Amino acid sequence: MTAQILASAIFVAMFLLIVTEKFERHLITLSCGALTLIGVFGVCMRSMGAIRDTLGIRSIFAPELWYHAENTAGVSSGINWATIIFIAGMMIMVEGMARTGFFRWLCIQIADLVHYRTIPLFFTFMIMSAILAMFIDSITVILFLAAITVELAQILRIDPIPLILSEIFCANLGGSATMCGDPPNIIIGTSLGYSFGDFITNTGVIAGVSLIATIVYFYFCFRKELSADAGCPLPDTEYPSPSDAITDKKGFSVSCLIFLCTVALLVTHAQTGLTVAFIGMAAAVATLAASPRHVREILEKVDYKTLLFFTGLFVVVSGLEKTGILTIVAGFIGNISGGHVKIMVGIIIWISAVASAFVDNIPFAATMIPVIQKLSAAQNIELPVLAWALSMGTDIGGSATPIGASANVVGISAAAKCGHHIGWGRYCKKTVPATLLVLLISTVCIFMRYL
Repeated sequence: MTAQILASAIFVAMFLLIVTEKFERHLITLSCGALTLIGVFGVCMRSMGAIRDTLGIRSIFAPELWYHAENTAGVSSGINWATIIFIAGMMIMVEGMARTGFFRWLCIQIADLVHYRTIPLFFTFMIMSAILAMFIDSITVILFLAAITVELAQILRIDPIPLILSEIFCANLGGSATMCGDPPNIIIGTSLGYSFGDFITNTGVIAGVSLIATIVYFYFCFRKELSADAGCPLPDTEYPSPSDAITDKKGFSVSCLIFLCTVALLVTHAQTGLTVAFIGMAAAVATLAASPRHVREILEKVDYKTLLFFTGLFVVVSGLEKTGILTIVAGFIGNISGGHVKIMVGIIIWISAVASAFVDNIPFAATMIPVIQKLSAAQNIELPVLAWALSMGTDIGGSATPIGASANVVGISAAAKCGHHIGWGRYCKKTVPATLLVLLISTVCIFMRYL
């Protein structure tokens, strides 16, 4: 009982500290993780085995982390090294692409293809945001996309805020379509053993339907602001050339090749047996090998704080799991749903969405994975159904508010730096209805297809 109380107190304190944003996230989770290891496992439980299992150092050297013959589930308890290694590898690959000017080139190239017309630009940038976020972290997508959007808006003399808001939402939506799109999906996939194909044929279908509805919704929201008359460039304006965005032509070609190979490996990893940890590591090694003169520059730009944040988070969640708290939570959800599958799935989707709108969706997803595992076993419900509900709820719910997902914060900050302030009122007025629309579509799709 003492261990359960302490583990719960540490978890609540961690969540509250993350929400207040008074301290950096990685410092919070690492501190709470250390308290879990020492206080919960060491003092209360007196279990060195629990500490060893949670740290999972041996699993890094296990062949199963890098290759498996079948699509078997990873270890959900403790630090999920597969997730951390994959994210680190993708960060290195993306930094290599950014160094050569890939993202700026892509944005300008697409703008040039639609002849810098406002409405086509609006549509294509939303679609591009969603597609890029399927394979690259949505934070990176918005970081570069928002900057070039502001630049193009100045040339076209239009307000960039409608474009940025729609791009943020579509990035979060696109991230829900694949295993590597959003961090919650990476955690779900590596913990439960789902492949890229599993996500794209399940959450990907839902995201595809939702994207069409989202594009229509945002068009009617912003059609007056983005009318043809609003975007009239100055007569002497010269549009930027896509070729000028490339800073290293050879590196650009190589980085594109590495990216395409990585995507191909992710799509086929269920068939090849290569794990996402192996693919992420291979992408990182290839990127660094292709840019020997820029290794230090690339490594310095890697977001190590996010990796440490994940590490501490997994330890805290392991404390809840090993003390039985998550079993109690699963039982509670089972009781209030009365054993009805549709009610249970609805609870997971909508509670996940509401929670993710106000707190970081990453710790929430990590916490809920053991819960849905226990619900599946106790209520005799297929685990994938609960996993897809959790994925859509956490990924989409974070779009509703400026603080719900990291991509939101990055996009708003990028706009503010250029003098375009996006307040809570303007943001939520446009994104909350869109979030509710996608959640409704997700709920209906899951009910119709699986239940």
